[in-house]
Amino acid sequence: MRFRNIKKNTKHFEAKVRPKYIYANYAPRVKAFITDIFMIYAPILYVIAYVLMSGKDDFQSSQAAPLAGVMLYGLIYAILLSKFGQTPGKKAYEIKVVDDKSGELIGFFRAYLRFFAFLFTATTLFGLFLPFYRKDKKGLHDLICSTLVVAVKK
Repeated sequence: MRFRNIKKNTKHFEAKVRPKYIYANYAPRVKAFITDIFMIYAPILYVIAYVLMSGKDDFQSSQAAPLAGVMLYGLIYAILLSKFGQTPGKKAYEIKVVDDKSGELIGFFRAYLRFFAFLFTATTLFGLFLPFYRKDKKGLHDLICSTLVVAVKK
């Protein structure tokens, strides 16, 4: 087929319109994380230490109790992110976690993977400083899970 014929029959593909995001700053993300620690994780540890166990001494001597607390916090975190896109801290600071391509909410397993990726990121400290150097303000855990933390428009 000649080039002219090919050129006449070309179909014009429309570019997919990506939604415009307002990326959440680092300070509200940290504040939301601290709020979540106090609103979700601290009560979990209290219940484990004083209701399920005999007190702080038993809790400190146990290796399974802190692990159970972290796993339960991750489960609650993943449920909240997959259902609402926000935890209580993120809602207080008007930020949301969404898929970076579609802007939709992420699923439960992806949210749970994001939690464990955050734990890895926090232990390396490299990923926590990554948002300072990126335009889209993604941390390492956001890059791993293809998520964005965006400001909620009102």
